[in-house]
Amino acid sequence: MENLSSIINLMSEYGRKKIPFLFIIDFEMNNPLIFRLDEIDSSKILFQINDIKNYNNDFATTEKLSFNKIPLPFDEYHRAFEKVMIHIKEGNTYLCNLTFPTRIEMNYALHDVFYASRAKYKLYYDDLFTVFSPECFVKINNGKIFSFPMKGTIDASIPDAEQIIIADKKELAEHTTIVDLIRNDLSIVSKNVIVENFRYVEKIMTNQKDLLQVSSKICGTLPENYPSQIGNIIFNLLPAGSISGAPKKKTVEIIKEAENYNRGYYTGVFGIFDGTNLDSAVMIRFIEKIDGEYYFKSGGGITYMSDPKSEYQELIDKVYVPII
Repeated sequence: MENLSSIINLMSEYGRKKIPFLFIIDFEMNNPLIFRLDEIDSSKILFQINDIKNYNNDFATTEKLSFNKIPLPFDEYHRAFEKVMIHIKEGNTYLCNLTFPTRIEMNYALHDVFYASRAKYKLYYDDLFTVFSPECFVKINNGKIFSFPMKGTIDASIPDAEQIIIADKKELAEHTTIVDLIRNDLSIVSKNVIVENFRYVEKIMTNQKDLLQVSSKICGTLPENYPSQIGNIIFNLLPAGSISGAPKKKTVEIIKEAENYNRGYYTGVFGIFDGTNLDSAVMIRFIEKIDGEYYFKSGGGITYMSDPKSEYQELIDKVYVPII
């Protein structure tokens, strides 16, 4: 915990001094990282956070991405799913994000995937992992903090896909739960928290098919001296509600029991403080190199209405690279 405390203090010190920095925080907050922007080695760390990035060259190759999924067997997923359902029936959790790694075979290296992918938030870290996330964690702009929880995914090619996902009772319940959780989280660090936009749909283009994803917009007002509290603000909101569940503390315990693997930096957060404002992302859509093999970590929210085969298919559907 000494490292965590020092990282929190350093983030707040940089905030107070208006020093731009990049932060990368793992799911369990055991190995948080912070780098001044003027000290980042671009041979090891590449990032793009909306319009802020540390590279100039675009990816250029005539080689088409070859991408093969080797998911875990359904029976293995189902055993973990049943563990979560027992906790739901006992009232220990009412929304639990269940994830697993899928082994993939591809002809791109991690930095190739970084350059080729199209996403609002991208990160490449030292040939260990790359992430191309569509999901904002929090933004801080002119004294206001914003969050955009994302819950609900459907194949865009399905007839009336948008109407189907908006009308889906399970998806509505899951999304409502997360919005309420994030609203409560933001209330810890800000005042006058409101839901500005509830359940809007965005299209994401991938190397396999287009997807529709459902998000909401929540905002609150920070204290005037918020830059000197940046570290505490960020860590008070972790782990992100959209990739853990509710109630958060107990659900994280259930996640560790059911998943039985180390998420690492997957479902953590990364972001940039530019000296005044902050923008950050949840580390989903995540490829990691483990012992020379590639693994794509993905998952979804489990509620009492969840069907194991549908949830298993959603986990597989989320294994993609957003290449147009």
